[in-house]
Amino acid sequence: MRYFALVYHVVEDYVTRRGEYRDAHLELARAAHRRGELLLGGAFTDPPDTALLVWRCADKTPVEAFVAADPYVANGLVARWEIRDWKVVIADQPMAF
Repeated sequence: MRYFALVYHVVEDYVTRRGEYRDAHLELARAAHRRGELLLGGAFTDPPDTALLVWRCADKTPVEAFVAADPYVANGLVARWEIRDWKVVIADQPMAF
């Protein structure tokens, strides 16, 4: 299994606009977490301009599917996003190198 970092760079008025889409966004994230794909997710707060979601899956297909279905992306709250392959060297579970 590989790790991926999904980084959202959000629009300036993201905090005031997200309420309408928040429940659907969080349910999508919770479903990915229940499947064991999404490990951690959250937004940076000072300033609230970026969010980070950490994934563990065989490839980036589930991450891409999440982005494609995310109402934050579909409704313009995310200015740009990137999926980065993340080489983890310290973790709770032993890593295979």
